[in-house]
Amino acid sequence: MTDTPIRTERNGAVLEVTLDRPRANAIDAATSRIMGEVFRDFRDDPDLRVAILTGAGGKFFCPGWDLKSAAEGEAPDSDYGVGGFGGLQELRGLNKPVIAAINGIACGGGLELALSADIILAAEHATFALPEIRSGTVADAASVKLPKRIPYHIAMELLITGRWFDAKEAAHWGLVNHIHPADRLMDEARAMAQTIAAGPPLVYAAIKEIVREAEAMRFQDAMNRITRRQFETVDTLYASDDQKEGARAFAEKRDPVWKGR
Repeated sequence: MTDTPIRTERNGAVLEVTLDRPRANAIDAATSRIMGEVFRDFRDDPDLRVAILTGAGGKFFCPGWDLKSAAEGEAPDSDYGVGGFGGLQELRGLNKPVIAAINGIACGGGLELALSADIILAAEHATFALPEIRSGTVADAASVKLPKRIPYHIAMELLITGRWFDAKEAAHWGLVNHIHPADRLMDEARAMAQTIAAGPPLVYAAIKEIVREAEAMRFQDAMNRITRRQFETVDTLYASDDQKEGARAFAEKRDPVWKGR
C-alpha cells in the first residue's frame, strides 16, 4: 500500500504492517479504518498465516488516539472501522496469529493495540503507559483486558496512576514475551513469524477461537464444546487433511506438510 499511514509488505505467508504516521504514529479515525481493512484482508486471505505489527521509526510504536484530532472535534466514540480502534481489538473471527513488535513508546491506545496481539516483542528502550486519565477519558479496552492479563492490583495501579513503565517491568508482569536490542527487534519478529507460518494454520485457528470464546465460559462448558466439535474451527480441524497428515508424519517420523485444509 502507498500514500497511506499504513505500510504493508508480504513475505511469503507473513504480512508486515507498519504504522507510519509522522510524527508519532498516533491513530485518528481515518487511520483506524484503514487498519481495519488491512487486518480484515489479512484475516480473509488464505495465503497469509501470520502478521507482524510495528511502528515506523525508532521512537514511537504508537501513542494511541490522535489528541490533535480530538482537539479539533473528533469524538472518542467515532467510527473506527471494521476492527474497532486500530483495526484489531474488535475484529471478529481473526483466527490467525499476530505479533506486535514494540519499537518505542506504546501508550494509551497504542498499548491497547499491542494487547490485541497474540505475542508481544519489545525493543530494550520501549516504554509503556495508560495515561488516559490525564486527558479526561478512560482506557476502555485496557480496563477490560489488563486485569485479566496481569495481577489485578498491578493492573489497577497502571490504570489509575497512568504511570510509565519500561520493557523490563512489562516482561516481569508478563505483558511482553521477549525483549531484544532495537536493531534486532524486527529480525527476531520475522524469525518468529516464519516459524509460526511453517506450522499448522488450522490448529492456530482452533487455538485462537477456543481461547477467545472460553474467556467467558466455565471450564467444563468450554471442554464440552470442544469435544462435541461445536467450535467451527475445531470441527474444521478434526475433519481436515492436516489432522490426518499430522498423525501420518508422526508415525513416519518426518516433518508434516501443512496445507491448511
